[in-house]
Amino acid sequence: MMTKPTFLTYEKPLLTCMVQADNPDRIKELISRSEGAEAFGMQFCRMKPEYQNAETYRELFALAAPLPTYVTNYRYGYNEGKSDDELAEGILELADCGATLCDVMGDLFDKQDDEVARDADAIQKQMKLIDELHKRGAEVLMSSHVFKFTPAERVLEIALEHKRRGADIAKIVTGASSMEDQLENLRIVHLLKKELGIPFLCLANGESRILRRVGGALGNCTTLCVAEYDELATKSQPLLSEMKTMRDLLG
Repeated sequence: MMTKPTFLTYEKPLLTCMVQADNPDRIKELISRSEGAEAFGMQFCRMKPEYQNAETYRELFALAAPLPTYVTNYRYGYNEGKSDDELAEGILELADCGATLCDVMGDLFDKQDDEVARDADAIQKQMKLIDELHKRGAEVLMSSHVFKFTPAERVLEIALEHKRRGADIAKIVTGASSMEDQLENLRIVHLLKKELGIPFLCLANGESRILRRVGGALGNCTTLCVAEYDELATKSQPLLSEMKTMRDLLG
């Protein structure tokens, strides 16, 4: 019997190749160039509206199989102007079409600068959405893009809140502007590994080279990387080929 793809069970942190494009043909091309990938990440907010449909989703997930797929449906890109309820419906559709891991923004239904919802009704709606995603067989990652240097204890608080709301994986993106910040972010990864109790992904913008390259060896459940750099690739994400060599050397 074929093992169901998952982001929750792994011997080494998964190498997730982000394949971002505004059309499905480019995603297919990036998948074909992602030798060594162990999962794929697709950010459908970057895809033109005419391609945001079940037929396209199913085709792309089938092409990625048997590797697991991580999907986002954020507010920016071609999703700009959509309500959070519409974004939630989009995530449910992606789950119905076979996405493995669905990203629920930490401030969905209650937009906040640090992407952590505070409104009680919004939090209940998030928990209901997460429950619906689980019923569809999807795993759930909750993300908070803080985008600034954040003390370790606050990062742990956010991650524990993700866990309380029902997420299987907590994702927090902080920031770093110096070597000292980078080293503190490495300590944060260690703290999450010790205290959180669920898989996590801790990243940073700015000066983040160290964390993005060795975070997996310290406790991150996955490494987000790219097959090549183009206009939509996230430049802070390392190349897949480099990360495979580094991860294997680090053990």
